[in-house]
Amino acid sequence: MFDESDLQRIREQKDEWEAETLDPVLDAYGERKEQFATVSNLDVDRLYTPLDVDDVDYEEDIGFPGEEPFTRGVYPTMYRGRQWTMRQFAGFGTADETNERFHYLIDEGQTGLSTAFDMPTLMGIDSDDVMADGEVGKEGVAVDTLADMERLFDGIDLGEVSTSFTINPSAPVIYAMYIALADQQGVPREEIRGTLQNDMFKEFIAQKEWVIPPEPSLKLVTDTIEFASQETPKFKPISVSGYHIREAGSTAVQELAFTLADGFAYVEDCLNRGLEVDEFAPQLSFFFNSHNSMFEEIAKFRAARRIYARVMDDWYDAEADASKQLKFHTQTAGQSLTAQQPLNNIVRVTIQALAGVLGGTQSLHTNSFDEALALPSEQAVRVALRTQQIIAEESGAADIVDPMGGSFAIESLTDEVEEKAMAYINHIRDELGDGSVRDGVIQGIQDGYFQREIQDAAYEYQQRVESEEEVMVGVNKYTVEEDTEPEILTVDEDVQERQRDKLATAKAERDDAAVEAALDELQQVITNGGNVMPVIIDAVKAYATMGEIMAVFEAEYGSYQETASVA
Repeated sequence: MFDESDLQRIREQKDEWEAETLDPVLDAYGERKEQFATVSNLDVDRLYTPLDVDDVDYEEDIGFPGEEPFTRGVYPTMYRGRQWTMRQFAGFGTADETNERFHYLIDEGQTGLSTAFDMPTLMGIDSDDVMADGEVGKEGVAVDTLADMERLFDGIDLGEVSTSFTINPSAPVIYAMYIALADQQGVPREEIRGTLQNDMFKEFIAQKEWVIPPEPSLKLVTDTIEFASQETPKFKPISVSGYHIREAGSTAVQELAFTLADGFAYVEDCLNRGLEVDEFAPQLSFFFNSHNSMFEEIAKFRAARRIYARVMDDWYDAEADASKQLKFHTQTAGQSLTAQQPLNNIVRVTIQALAGVLGGTQSLHTNSFDEALALPSEQAVRVALRTQQIIAEESGAADIVDPMGGSFAIESLTDEVEEKAMAYINHIRDELGDGSVRDGVIQGIQDGYFQREIQDAAYEYQQRVESEEEVMVGVNKYTVEEDTEPEILTVDEDVQERQRDKLATAKAERDDAAVEAALDELQQVITNGGNVMPVIIDAVKAYATMGEIMAVFEAEYGSYQETASVA
């Protein structure tokens, strides 16, 4: 962006500044510490100048919003045209209780719903299963049958709301229930909007919720992508999720690299099936973490868009802009929240949310300040939502498109993050996968490659915390004596009994012959290698349970629980 004569002049001026202005101050006072670094331990320079971006080509590397390489955003007007979707995570107890929380959030101004499920639902078992004992409704809402989905969205028009579902092994069943409910409401399938997390690679890498092995899990993911491209074009059938990779302890660079590698692996599997890239790629979405180091996070988001646009073009021959636009949801960093002095979390979340906005996110969840203690209370949820609304309406952050673009520091960090992330992606493709990202990701899962990389990063970070090199306010510095038993939201002890009663009623009222026929048809489609989504929809409409449907897959493919030693 600068010619050589300009750079030489700046170089000379910088040398003069260091000798005459900086060095005397350093000799007299020094600096606060030897090394300044991001949360991920990337070195941060004292000063950034045009010398740090001397090889940046504005048109090729930065460009304009809404145009390749989309570094500055996927839309030309960004938040001046439409604010990001404010999507607060909600779910606990039975469907009736979560429905009340949904209505509360809508009344408070939330613009998108985001659903948390309890552990039995996440793992594809029913509330009356012995393995579900003590877990029903505790970490999210319990959903066993379509009857629960009906209660969950009672009074909510699926044609008017966008809904996100944070669920993975049993994601196709929840997706089928949502489609079945839309059919009930008379909402055309092509009009329903929302996002299914449905990222099984991330589960095998970091979060560790799985039912069947990686290869058949991938087949199910591709089934949903294929079906969505044909039936629900406004619904995103996958949210490739770096969030949980970061929560497991990765660095920002690892989060970005492993997430994009997973995304490219899904692309390759769809291409292997014979799908056209421009038919399905516009429906892919991503999900990132936003941590405390604001500038690192902004650089990560900008580098993500640039890498994605270039790889989708160069490796997969995408032609449509929509196929090369990386669109993503952001959630503030759960691992950064502290049980000590929990009100401090409001400040952390604000910084993280601002980074997401300045980085160009399409939707945002802000964590509640009490989440290190329990499920969020209504007051904490309101503060979290108001944080987004204040950023949107009062801060001015939404008024300028990519306001950090052109910053010497941001552009330099963006380049650095891109370079380091691509080194990981190329290793996964070329060394682990012999030219295939898909094969490289599966090999990396089987070999424990990803887990080792994340564990090493988590260990290194914890060492810095314990040595106080990394300060956590209220934890290893600025501590106080405080109440260790604050008021928190609790789930009623009778939730499990009530949910099991609802499940028993649903089973008693359904046509068992229709359920058996639907499950038999599902087994036949699985055996024949067909797309399972149409028959899962038929099964949920017959009120087959989550556990009954997932048991068919487990019977066909076997359980991964017994063979997964890499965790």
